[in-house]
Amino acid sequence: MKFMKLGSRPDTFYTTEAVRAVSSEVSSDLIIQVKGSRYLLHKFPLLSKCLRLQRLCSESPESSQHQIIQLPDFPGGIEAFEMCAKFCYGITITLSAYNIVSARCAAEYLQMTEDVEKGNLIYKIEVFFNSCILHGWRDSIVTLQSTKAYALWSEDLGITSRCIEAIASKVLTHPSKVSLSHSYSRRVRDDVSCNGAESQRHKPATKGWWAEDMAELGIDLYWRTMIAIKSGGKIPSNLIGDALKIYASRWLPSIPRNGITNNHGSSDSDSDSASEVSSKHRLLLESIVSLLPAEKGAVSCSFLLKLLKAANILHASSSSKIELARRIGLQLEEATVSDLLIPSVSYKSDTVYDIDIVLTILEQFMLQGQSPPTSPPRSKLGFERRRSRSAENIDFDFQESRRSSSASHSAKLKVAKLVDGYLQEIARESKLSLSKFIALAETIPDFARLDHDDLYRAIDIYLRAHPELNKSERKRLCRILDCKKLSMEACMHAAQNELLPLRVVVQVLFFEQARAAMAGGKVTELPSNIKALLATHNIDPSKPPPPLSTTTSIQADDQWSVSGLKSPKSRMSTLRMKLAEDDELDENEIHPDGIVRSSKLKAICALPTRPKRMFSKLWSTNRAASEKN
Repeated sequence: MKFMKLGSRPDTFYTTEAVRAVSSEVSSDLIIQVKGSRYLLHKFPLLSKCLRLQRLCSESPESSQHQIIQLPDFPGGIEAFEMCAKFCYGITITLSAYNIVSARCAAEYLQMTEDVEKGNLIYKIEVFFNSCILHGWRDSIVTLQSTKAYALWSEDLGITSRCIEAIASKVLTHPSKVSLSHSYSRRVRDDVSCNGAESQRHKPATKGWWAEDMAELGIDLYWRTMIAIKSGGKIPSNLIGDALKIYASRWLPSIPRNGITNNHGSSDSDSDSASEVSSKHRLLLESIVSLLPAEKGAVSCSFLLKLLKAANILHASSSSKIELARRIGLQLEEATVSDLLIPSVSYKSDTVYDIDIVLTILEQFMLQGQSPPTSPPRSKLGFERRRSRSAENIDFDFQESRRSSSASHSAKLKVAKLVDGYLQEIARESKLSLSKFIALAETIPDFARLDHDDLYRAIDIYLRAHPELNKSERKRLCRILDCKKLSMEACMHAAQNELLPLRVVVQVLFFEQARAAMAGGKVTELPSNIKALLATHNIDPSKPPPPLSTTTSIQADDQWSVSGLKSPKSRMSTLRMKLAEDDELDENEIHPDGIVRSSKLKAICALPTRPKRMFSKLWSTNRAASEKN
């Protein structure tokens, strides 16, 4: 730390009977009261340098022995006043980044200007401040921190703004040219006198060397400094994001997960204290959100989701939540299922997790709406004779265009897996409404789900956690499931699932049996009626079903068991059981909005006589083919 010594006389101040005095052969003639403390001093050394004391002495009546002056609103307290008094007596004082702000405010209050005496205290402090303090990194940080105790004085004297400008200029300067007199992150000792010794230089090791030191600032000063740094336009957005992450981890680790507003058993004073802490944290979080760089990827999606969780707990403003949701939506493919499990602290919500904010995030993600191109633009295919670029450049641009667009398509595939995993987690909530579950599932476009195995897991978990669902509600839930995209293992599990509607089981059994027959290589030609039905569902029986996805981990009680489905006989028994349970298989189905529409399974019901005959014909074909072999 840099420091400066003024004066040469030894310290002669002493305390007796709660009164501070100075040793002198001349009796004191002035009593100054500063915030409850009394000082026995002399008029001549003080009035010769302090214009304010001259005016006060001329206005106050003189007593027989001592003239009394009261300074109740003195900035800096007794420490700052005593420093000014010692300067007037010529006693040695030491100025540093820790006390220069209080000394400057006290000197301004006493009006220790050049008009009173040349080389007065204000002049000397300003020289030291501009030539030494503002040139050092650590000194600028400490001085800026100390302005918080004298906010109004520091603003009027320009101390705060000059410190902020100095810090921002050092961040924007090449690190090798910055004098780091002392850094929090490196803890290098560097006490250097400004009266002659040179300051040491420590080259920072990383580009973000300034982030840890600035994290010690209060949020108001930090916000202003970061605005000054961002306005310089030289710092990459990812470094700004890293600095914000360091600051958030420094000041937001103590927030309890269940919020800090639930103080049912606490006293009024504790409640007021908790409310004050919550208000400070809320201001801090909203300030961090306002500082987030506009560029996509400047901060990680995980960090944004942590901020959103804190925003929910602290009851931050809706604008901050919406801004976070928008930014998360731009890079949602980076998130994990645990990141999306945002606790709900709203009194209106019955669910443990905030489903509405996740729906908002998904809507923001889908607003990007960039599908992979099916063909390149004609102008880049070289059909036009006149062109200013070579074919190689055109091909390169086309490949770059395909690459950027396919990244968006890849993001949708990742988000589809993410949403299905999220559905499996929240499906266990007993108070999760069917409409919200379906709304979440339907936010993902059909092409983004290559298979529906994870979605089927989520539906199965939801059905088990909500046994009160009636028949129409179960049908409505299963409409989001595409049986053609289920793997063989999923089909086998669904065929035995007692919770699924009958029509879903019939459809699953049919597609599973048809694909199993073709995959076994025992059938050379399917019957015409089965081929027609497969064609209506865009199924190519020559292609094997996709493998079961294993990307999502689920609990042991949610694992599938297919031990009971081994033979065509067991499949037929399951089908008979389902048909016996549901004699009310309707030709038409009533949509929740009241519109009558035909069932997708009408084609199955229209096969010769009954589904049983269709499966019997298929199995007999299998046996005939095996006997010939």
